[in-house]
Order: sequence, then C-alpha cells, then structure tokens
Amino acid sequence: MTRLSDATLAATPAAKPAYDRAAVKTGVVHLGIGAFHRAHQAVVFDDALASGDLRWGVLGASLRSPGVRDQLNPQDGLYTLVVRDGADEHLRVIGAGQGVLVGPEDPAALVAAMAHPDVHIVTLTVTEKGYRLDPATGDVMVEDPEVAADLADISAPRTAPGFVVAALRARKAVGLAPFTVISCDNLPHNGARIRAGVLEMAKRIDPELADWVAAEGAFPQTMIDRIVPATIPEDIDKLAGRIGVRDEGMVKAEPFTQWVIEDRFAGPRPDFAALGVQLTDAVAPWEDAKLRLLNGAHSAVSYLGALSGHEHVHEAVANPVLKAFVEALWDEAETTLNPPPGLDIAAYREELMARFSNSALMHRTRQIAMDGSQKLPQRLLAGTAERLAAGQSIEALALGVAAWMKWQSGVTETGETFVVDDPLAAKTAELLAGADTDEARVAALLTLSAVFPPALAADPAFVKAVTAAYLSLSTHGAVEAARLVTE
Repeated sequence: MTRLSDATLAATPAAKPAYDRAAVKTGVVHLGIGAFHRAHQAVVFDDALASGDLRWGVLGASLRSPGVRDQLNPQDGLYTLVVRDGADEHLRVIGAGQGVLVGPEDPAALVAAMAHPDVHIVTLTVTEKGYRLDPATGDVMVEDPEVAADLADISAPRTAPGFVVAALRARKAVGLAPFTVISCDNLPHNGARIRAGVLEMAKRIDPELADWVAAEGAFPQTMIDRIVPATIPEDIDKLAGRIGVRDEGMVKAEPFTQWVIEDRFAGPRPDFAALGVQLTDAVAPWEDAKLRLLNGAHSAVSYLGALSGHEHVHEAVANPVLKAFVEALWDEAETTLNPPPGLDIAAYREELMARFSNSALMHRTRQIAMDGSQKLPQRLLAGTAERLAAGQSIEALALGVAAWMKWQSGVTETGETFVVDDPLAAKTAELLAGADTDEARVAALLTLSAVFPPALAADPAFVKAVTAAYLSLSTHGAVEAARLVTE
C-alpha cells in the first residue's frame, strides 16, 4: 500500500496541516525521537505552526537506531496522531516534522543542525539512562565508554549531553546565542539533571565554554503528561484501512495532555501559554503530583497486574481489588504532596482513574514495567521516605516496591517466563541467584544503591514493610496481597 506523504496527504480523511509546510523553518531539534515526543511536544509545535508562527518545525534525531528515521523520512516527516477515548477516535496528521537524523551514522550532521541559527530549542526524551549520570551521586559517569569517547573527541559525540555540548561549542565559536535545552523526560528535576551533565562535560572539555553555558544558557524544569501506549502492527493495519495509505510512524494517545515548563528561556520560544502550555516559576509541585500519583500508581498496578495475568492497565483497574489498591496507594502518596494553586487533588485522582480505565488505549502493563530500576526512586521511593520520616504507614507503597522486586524474577504467577527489560536486569538476576529465601531476596535487592538510597535501605521500618509485602505476594499472589493492603 502507498505510504503517507506530502503527495498522498490530500486524499486522507484525517485532519491535516493547513499551513505551508514548505515555508516552515526548523526551530527545534529533538533528541531521542519516539512515540511520546510525537504524541506530545511535537503536537504543541504543530499547533504553533498552525497559529501562523512558522519558526517551529521539528528535526528529530535518534541516538541509537534508524527505526524512526525509516518510518518517517519516506513519509516526508508526516504521521498520524490517533486519539482514542472509549469508542471515539480522532485522527490528525502532524506536519511539524522536518525529518529524522541518526546520530551514530553522522554525528557531525546532527551537531551542525543543532548549531544552525534558526534553532532556538533542543528538546530531549532519552530516558534517565540517556543522561549518563550516576544515580547515587548525580555526577557524569566518566567511566562510561561513550562518555569517555565524548570527552576524548567531542567532534563526534555519542551521548545526548555530548551532542548538546558539541552544538553549544559550535554556536559559541560563531557568536550565536545558546539554545534552550528542555528535558521532556519523566524525571524529577529534569532540567537540573541535563544542565549538570552538560556543564560537567563542557568543563572537562573547555572551562570557558562551561562558564558561557552556565551564564547564557537555559535548562528549564518541566512536567509532561500524556499516556502514549506503544504502537503495535494491528494499529498500523487498522489505520491504513481508515485513511487509505500506510502510516508506519503513527502514534496513539489519550485525549488528556499537559505540559508545564519553568519560565526560563535563553532565546525565542513559541507563545506557549496561547498553546495551552502552563508556564510557571515552580514546576516541582506539579512534578511531584504526577510522579507520585499517576506514575507511581501506574508502575505499582502494572507490576501487580502483569504478575497476576492482566495484559493491559484498563483490565487491571477493572479488577475491584486492584482498583481499591490504587486508591490506597494514592491515599498514602497524597500526604507527601504540596499541591500548586490550580491543582485539585481529589479531581485529579478521579481523572486519573478514568484515564487508567480507558480501554481504547490498550496500554500494556509490561510496557510500563520496563526500566523499573530507573523509575522506582522518583515514583515510589521518594514518597515512601517522606512518609516514614513523618512516622506514617507505607503498606500500599511497600507492596508496589515489592511487586517490582517480584518482577525481577522473570516469572508470572502462572509460571510464564519473560525477559526483564531493565538496564539493571543482569545485576538483579545475579543478586536473586545468590538468595535462597524471600527474606534474602529482598535483602539482596535492597543493596542496589542505584535504586535504593542507603538510608532508606537501612531503615528497619522500610525493610520490614517491604519484606512483609514480598512474603504476601509469594504466599497469596498479587490480587490477594493487594486486598490485604486495602482492608
């Protein structure tokens, strides 16, 4: 079947860009282009173009594989956003994309693109591991082979911070102002993290460059929110039947979308406020609410759901016991929040449950379970530590942590084996192999300082609660263990 492209766009029934794509300038480079960016930030930039401000085309960059390049470049950067809400489905072709580069294939081309005078913003979705920061110290992992290679020769970068440093160096050399670096990863203090990595690498390469970036650059904190399940082949086939062309780059999402950005920029930007983006002086309260309510519950119910045989999130929360567990976890997490003005926690929780229950998304529990070692600290452990410090109970939070530990075994309750998809999977497997009791397994996993802060791992109340939860999972199974927590 013919692919979606500029030549076939007019015949598709989806909503289409009404602006002149040929007149669009590339004002944004996005590192780590994937489904989430295409369903979230790229839509905002597409809205900016639709408003008549044609400075905000987006050049995507993959820092690993050519997969997204091969999806989008044959389609002239076009792809369809499919918004699903129950039985309703809305199709919109996003035209902001200006193509995709593959960093490892031609690092110099990507650096040159980022250094172009038209580029004012660089956004990133590279996941926590892409920042190359030690989880325990926050320092750049200079022993990482790719970081070491960047420090030895920044002209051919391999890492996300390396590409930012190389492009900023190139801009400084020709008298251009730095671009604004906007992390869109689901991490606390994401702006501070990428700033720390960039400045440390720059300082090791050229101290004057580091001083210039520190003084002139901007790395605003952000909070981003939209559920974007992985696209599966059946989605592509179904869409082709609806629009008459094949779209290998399509993405699907829920109707809800939110972007909060710290009002700190180094140069031009779209009129974000007019585009529905919230600009604020304090992102942290919004960030904490999302991480501890949406993401914390998402992870916990996904581990419990996947262990007990629920393939999708909506199926898990359709189980009244697991739904009650989510509410219990929210009851605990809510006490650790300082809600910003405009955020009604009760209404937010009600809205979150409706989002989790959206069966049209088909959001796989195993997708959310990926990279859990990178997610656990901010989603579950930070709130846990705060409740313990306040002398409060942590039964629901502890069960979420224990469910992650159970997931590391690579076996569901029905005996189905699976591959644990996590950067620390080899290490967790090694630790579990050396433990012959449930208590020993918990104790072994708690030695992972990259996941568990030493003070928390040594807290007797935490150890007791997580061990009890793990034993409950082993004895009763995920659903019954969740029921015992909610009684």
